[in-house]
Amino acid sequence: MPHNLKASTALVWAAGFLVMTSHGALAQEAQRVRGAIESLSGNTLVVKTREGTEQTVTLKPDWKVRGIKKAAVEDIKPGDFVGVASLPKADGGDGALEVLIFPGAMKGTGEGSRPWDLRPNSTMTNATVAKAVKAVDGHTITLTYQGKEKTISIADDTPIVTFAPAGKADLVAGARVIVMGERAADGTVSAANVTVGKNGVVPPM
Repeated sequence: MPHNLKASTALVWAAGFLVMTSHGALAQEAQRVRGAIESLSGNTLVVKTREGTEQTVTLKPDWKVRGIKKAAVEDIKPGDFVGVASLPKADGGDGALEVLIFPGAMKGTGEGSRPWDLRPNSTMTNATVAKAVKAVDGHTITLTYQGKEKTISIADDTPIVTFAPAGKADLVAGARVIVMGERAADGTVSAANVTVGKNGVVPPM
């Protein structure tokens, strides 16, 4: 596959991920399924969720797979566009729960800060890194978005990930996934994309 086609394909599914996470109205209707694959048969995906229940997801026609691989805090540079899930800290500011480094071509997509369901009271901030500082007990990044600024500390054990190529062959039993789906009025869940951790990585979003 030519490089430019690979890049455009990656941009399409990554943009789809951001659409599902960036708008409050959609986020309220969205069904995020996190867990380990139990089975995949045709367009039917069964996930053992982090809550311990089984969730069946109907995959839409032409559904896509995207991968998540491990990165390092040293990979975060000023000017990068990142998504950071965080929680308020008792002593002020926010502490990162995870950091997702987006491709440079996606800078600015889904920019903003909004509630997130990774943990109670968590937020997701998609923003540009204005500066990154290393401290004795970890790192701190200052994010800028929509004329605002937010400083988030990153402990040494914070998961840092980025996108990676993946295919349907990666969707094996036991693989950890996050599915940005939609729950219909009858309770059924459907999705156009599945995000899978590569090499044992658990998608931390």
